[in-house]
Amino acid sequence: MSGGTALPERDPGLQPERTRLAWRRTTLSGTVAAVLGVKTTLHGGPTAAGIVACALCCGLWLAFLLLAHIRIRSLTLAQTPAPLTARHAVLAALCPVATAVCAAALIV
Repeated sequence: MSGGTALPERDPGLQPERTRLAWRRTTLSGTVAAVLGVKTTLHGGPTAAGIVACALCCGLWLAFLLLAHIRIRSLTLAQTPAPLTARHAVLAALCPVATAVCAAALIV
C-alpha cells in the first residue's frame, strides 16, 4: 500500500482448525478401510493374493498417515502455513484411490 501504512495481520480464524480436523477425519476413514481390508483378508482363510493386497492397503494407509501428519504439523506450527505442494496433493489423492482399488480387489 502507498503512504507507508502497514497491512493488517492475517486473521486465520478457524480455517486452520477446520483443515486439521478434515485431515484427521480422512485419516480415520483410511484407518477403518485398512482394518476392514485386514478383516476381509483373514475371513475365510488367507490367500497369497489376499495377503499381498492387504499389505499393499496397509502400506498405502501408512503413507497417507505420514502425509497427513506432516500436513497437520505444518498447519499447527506456522502462523501462516505454506500451501500444500503439488507432490503432496497428488499423493493425498492417489493414496485413497489406490486403497479403494486394493479393497475392491479383496472383495472380488
